[in-house]
Amino acid sequence: MQQYLITAYDFTDSEALNRRMAIRPAHLDGVRKLKQTSNFIIGGAILNPAGQMMGSSMIVAFASEEELNDYLKTEPYITGKVWDKVEIKPFRVADV
Repeated sequence: MQQYLITAYDFTDSEALNRRMAIRPAHLDGVRKLKQTSNFIIGGAILNPAGQMMGSSMIVAFASEEELNDYLKTEPYITGKVWDKVEIKPFRVADV
């Protein structure tokens, strides 16, 4: 399994946080499914100085980049226009 670091920043329009909050239950349901299949390692929200969510960071594992891309095509924060800038890099969790 290849691990990936996903760093995603939300859109910054006036409705961005409202979209995030409306779509968040579907996003979390999807992440729970990833956890059940051992594709989710760790993740959470990136916060701004006021403590509001403004993005996400996740470490995931997939057998192939194709499987990662299949997941991304259905990720609610992407399809629901929450994440604006998404960066994905190969990653390896330290074995400590």
